[in-house]
Amino acid sequence: MLIVPLLPAHSSILIGLSGGVDSVVLLHLLHKLSLRFSWQLSALHVHHGISPNADAWAKFCAELCARHSITLHIEHVDINPLRAHGIEAAARKLRHAAFAEQSCDFVAVAHHADDQAETLLLQLLRGAGVRGASAMPVLITSDLPACGLSRMASSSISTSKRPQFAERTDSVSLIRPLLHCSRREILDYAAAHQLHWIEDESNADDSYPRNFLRHRVLPLLGEKFPAYRDTLARSAQHFAEASGLLDELAQQDAAQTIEGETLAVAALQALSPPRAKNLLRYFLHSRNATTPQAVQLDDMLQQLSRAREDAAVCIAYGDWQVRRFQGRVYALRALGEFDQNLVLPWHGEAELDWPALHCRVMFKQLTQHTQGISLTKLQRAQVTLRLRSGGEALRPQTHASTRTLKNLLQEHHVPPWQRDRLPLLYCGDELVCVPGVAIAAEYQAVADEAGIAVDFCLDSDTSSGENNGPNV
Repeated sequence: MLIVPLLPAHSSILIGLSGGVDSVVLLHLLHKLSLRFSWQLSALHVHHGISPNADAWAKFCAELCARHSITLHIEHVDINPLRAHGIEAAARKLRHAAFAEQSCDFVAVAHHADDQAETLLLQLLRGAGVRGASAMPVLITSDLPACGLSRMASSSISTSKRPQFAERTDSVSLIRPLLHCSRREILDYAAAHQLHWIEDESNADDSYPRNFLRHRVLPLLGEKFPAYRDTLARSAQHFAEASGLLDELAQQDAAQTIEGETLAVAALQALSPPRAKNLLRYFLHSRNATTPQAVQLDDMLQQLSRAREDAAVCIAYGDWQVRRFQGRVYALRALGEFDQNLVLPWHGEAELDWPALHCRVMFKQLTQHTQGISLTKLQRAQVTLRLRSGGEALRPQTHASTRTLKNLLQEHHVPPWQRDRLPLLYCGDELVCVPGVAIAAEYQAVADEAGIAVDFCLDSDTSSGENNGPNV
């Protein structure tokens, strides 16, 4: 059986349970095998609240899991903030956000061969490239990283009904054990074992593209091409291999051109347009950015490659921005508006959220004989984080002259879009530190004096998690 070699003994497996026939069969099958392989099963039901029957479906799933002694987690989500993406896409984002909150080795979902065929056709009809046309693999590791989630999606999950789990530190794999089974085989299995399931009334609505293919196109296709499922699955595999080769090429191009979180503009200018687009697409994917449409990618490459050196290039698409600064390409989430009067007091916390830059400011205790900010001197007055207001200056070294903040930021190559959003550390009305840039000389710790380092890093969904600058 295909499932067994993919799921090692003693694995913890979370089953995505909608209550439909596919997920009910998956739960029944894994439960039958769980004693033999010592699997630890649990299930997750996402309550979207779209259907008037949503409460009844959640109750059905709870009763089903209770009969099998399987722990069920029910996540209540609000789809309204994501409706602009379309109901199907919004529901998918919320499900993935809910899966990412759980602690397990594997997330098992009930996609099957008919789903695979539908997905491939939908992707082709949308004009997807080889990555999109690769459709769905049976097993993929780290398919649900928290950094890949929409902030709106994760905030739409109800916290009042969310169970508490330990922080997940290892990667999680998403597995589709039924991907090689047809819908007919799943229905036959359900009938043979006298299983019961719920029917989502929206599955009959062929105004949804997937339902249109399922009910009207694929049955007709099957009359002429009865093996279309296997054929389309084979095509998806060919696309996946081609996508892998393009990724290998992009990795070679990226080896000397992607440094940290930026990409060299010169590399895009030196490559042929198709190869440059492949590298740019790879770079955006590495930053967990949304993949731009073909027209957007063409325009992006043109602006990044051909704008004059001093041009303030900013290409916005969706919730993302691509910028160019000093010959490097940056990809970041659109920062949006912020409170220009923001002031946060510091009372010794290890970190503080800084919404102006969607970042966390971190305070690290330093050992003696290590440079940093003097904790003793910080006791002179209240310590706060503030925004730049204009005219700030500090003396970065004892025997140096006082420097304006404007000059310091330019010298340290701080990107222009960050300069007015940086967290500045004050003691009373005195500027103590610009994280990643400088510490005022009069506040620097001396030998045998306890100190702290202050730094900031972008949130996990806007950065790879690396610090934005050196500790100061």
